[in-house]
Amino acid sequence: MRKYYDEITRIAGNVVTVTATGVGYDELAIITTSRGDSLAQVIHLEGDQVSLQIFAGTQGVSTGDRIRFLNRPMQVPFGEELLGRIFDGSGNPRDDRPAVEAKQVDIGSPAVNPVKRRMPDQMVHTGIPMIDIFNSLVESQKLPIFSVAGEPYNELLARVGLQTDADVIILGGMGLRHDDYLKFRNTFEEGGVLGRTIMFINTAADPVVECLLVPDLCLAVGEQFALQNKRVLVLLTDMTAFSDALKEIAIIMEQIPSNRGYPGDLYTQLARRYEKAVDFDGAGSMTLLACVTMPGDDVTHPVPDNTGYITEGQFYLRNGRIEPFGSLSRLKQQVNGKSRDDHRAIMDGCIQLYALCRESREKRDMGFEMSAWDKKLLKYGDVFESSIMDLSVNIPLFDALDRCWKILADCFEPAETGIRRSIIEEHWPVALADN
Repeated sequence: MRKYYDEITRIAGNVVTVTATGVGYDELAIITTSRGDSLAQVIHLEGDQVSLQIFAGTQGVSTGDRIRFLNRPMQVPFGEELLGRIFDGSGNPRDDRPAVEAKQVDIGSPAVNPVKRRMPDQMVHTGIPMIDIFNSLVESQKLPIFSVAGEPYNELLARVGLQTDADVIILGGMGLRHDDYLKFRNTFEEGGVLGRTIMFINTAADPVVECLLVPDLCLAVGEQFALQNKRVLVLLTDMTAFSDALKEIAIIMEQIPSNRGYPGDLYTQLARRYEKAVDFDGAGSMTLLACVTMPGDDVTHPVPDNTGYITEGQFYLRNGRIEPFGSLSRLKQQVNGKSRDDHRAIMDGCIQLYALCRESREKRDMGFEMSAWDKKLLKYGDVFESSIMDLSVNIPLFDALDRCWKILADCFEPAETGIRRSIIEEHWPVALADN
């Protein structure tokens, strides 16, 4: 027999509070209103007062409406039928195609037990030299892209999705502008990867509650594919919009605010999602690349600040480039010693010379006289930025390493690079050395 509750005591924003017993946290419910049925999820329990967030919003909800609890958390269909499909933040199709009839899996499950994980040791090739050479992405890594509004972070995410050899690509869009959503869809379609892509898209015009479900939907589906021995790449944009949705709900619930009004459990909420990245022992892997926009380019803002403590490094996207200073992939040492014997030497040597170039630029801008060494560094910096740092550069790792050697040979003598003689003797461009 179905049991209904109709003692709604409070309606605020997208949240209603009802008197009920025997209800669990994150449990799903259906609220029946004059406009029809709508899904809701339990977000707070205090005695017999149960607070639910209504996915479709509370417009049209009255205190006399009825609520029925489903005794289960939110679920999402899982199967090969999801590939090539686009869904909204509630898991409903937004591509004008029928709903997916497949096995349902719970969302929001705990992170994988460390006993079931293996040490990450496989490189994810992206075709972007500033990632592949200097901050290699590793399978099962969780890595954010720190950026500001106006930077091409969505284009960077789309390009990584296009150029990696992942078996399944899952895109989670939170608070996306509609044209950004269309760009993602068109890019994947034109690039020929839409058939192995699944999208969960919440646009700025959609209910804010659905924004909170997008990461969980992506990660629940991704984990199931990883268990089937697939290499899964999850792209999330942007986690600041997700955090702002958390803050909005916390304000409605009248929770005591923490730093800049964000809820006190912001770290926990972010960690619950990021820690789902995994390389299963005996199965596949799930790699997580997320965009985090920094209001005012402030890295001490609560969202990037908390994110930095959870993830394994970060990429800084500034002025249309991945900044070499500050960007860090803490797992790169697991893979770049296995790619080619000169990888680490080039990684260290090129960045050290670029740091010296920046010092020479400061001297030049302050009117100091430029020495012959300064002029070499200035030439090197210009060529390095246009041939390696520019995000339009799209070449495989080994070609990028060869290009770095050519740049060094064009600008310096071998002894000036600071690279070990044994590495130089093996990789220094022969034609240039003979000249």
